[in-house]
Amino acid sequence: MTRTTHGLVLGGGLAGMLAARVLRRHLDQVTVIERDALPDGPQHRKGLPQARHSHLLWSGGARLIDSLLPGTTERLKAAGAQRIGVYRNMVSLTSYGWQQRFPETQFLYAASRPLLDWTIRDLTLADPAITLRQRTEAVALLGDATRVTGVTIRDLDDGASTDLTADVVVDTTGRGSRLAQWLDALDVPPPQEDVVDSGITYATRVYRAPGRSAGAFPMVSVHSDYRTRQPGRFGLILPVENGQWIVTLSGTRGSEPPTDEAGFAAFAKELAHPLISELIGLATPLTPVQGSRSTANRRRYFERNSVWPGNLIALGDSVAGFNPVYGHGMSAAARSAAALDRALQRNLGTPDLATSALRGISRAVDDPWNLATAQDIFYPNCRIDADDPRLEEELNSQERFTELVCTAGLKTAPVAAAVAGVSALAAPATSLQSPAVLGALRDQTATPAPDTPTLTDEEWALATAEPLDDN
Repeated sequence: MTRTTHGLVLGGGLAGMLAARVLRRHLDQVTVIERDALPDGPQHRKGLPQARHSHLLWSGGARLIDSLLPGTTERLKAAGAQRIGVYRNMVSLTSYGWQQRFPETQFLYAASRPLLDWTIRDLTLADPAITLRQRTEAVALLGDATRVTGVTIRDLDDGASTDLTADVVVDTTGRGSRLAQWLDALDVPPPQEDVVDSGITYATRVYRAPGRSAGAFPMVSVHSDYRTRQPGRFGLILPVENGQWIVTLSGTRGSEPPTDEAGFAAFAKELAHPLISELIGLATPLTPVQGSRSTANRRRYFERNSVWPGNLIALGDSVAGFNPVYGHGMSAAARSAAALDRALQRNLGTPDLATSALRGISRAVDDPWNLATAQDIFYPNCRIDADDPRLEEELNSQERFTELVCTAGLKTAPVAAAVAGVSALAAPATSLQSPAVLGALRDQTATPAPDTPTLTDEEWALATAEPLDDN
């Protein structure tokens, strides 16, 4: 008889559930340890206050999640999540101007974070070999610097401690991960860490979509121009399930959005264009304004440690957390889960498992890290504590090329498609330098970029129409 293999996942959020699903493809049993009591449905939970803000599941991440959990996007659509075609269903003022609404080449799913989390959690836990232990926290790693044998957990209701053994342990406890402290007890040095903190702050309010626009309205975003070296201001209307809009306003250090009603409305009006202010003036508020901080770009380089337990892996925000304005957190977690899957296929049961997985996860988060930090560093009073040479050595040349590509992408379909692929984490950043893109950059026949909002007359009519009688 063969021994039953067991995986432990610390953290029951989206990244944790994806990690559990991946471990189950290679191990007999998986246990997920979660501090909170998770809701039995798409409701908010205590330990994820940032879930009230807008979240985007880009196509690069959506496809990977569907490959791990078949039927995920169909379940999301059936529950009312909106499939947004990039750029067909987007009205977007970028740092470089208004984006032409070209035919779709990528997509994203717009839904509340509780619906996204619940859908993935429900599909993952449908496997009876995956067990969720709620109201339980990890307090220490068992083992030594070469291999962990399990985790000590504590029941938060009765205080009882238990040791759980495991063949593989994955930390997905997020930005507040205590992995460095646990490793210190095993004489493992802390990882190198980079932080790029623009001081961005969020304020969000949920509205009932106005008129007859529910389910038939584009995503609307307004960005400021980071090249002005002024504090950044951003606004987003995200059409989600149940005929609602999640409206998130954000600002970098020195331009933080207020969380009172009057201040929220004034901030929306003072964006680079008043379109969002005009639209929410037609909508009905359903919630108070909710604020959030702790959104610095933070990356831990576990793969660089010379001493590391061979079966301990970190994933999700425990490795890299991003400024949420770019919407890449969930897709980065999906890319990381796919990297973990590949490492398990090749190295399960060998001393190289963790090294292989952590290197793959580092590669998976590199593009979203670069996309976020390359803009955030230009905002005033951005606090940088990082050794990444790309933040200085390649800064000027990268900025010039980015400006060239993104400006051309406003009006040139092939370039727009390439930018969309990178933004959706469906194509590597190097694809922006492909012969097709470089050739399109030299094309002088493109029509001018729009100079006004690209909302159509039909869409305005839906927003301003008399609502249909519910009866």
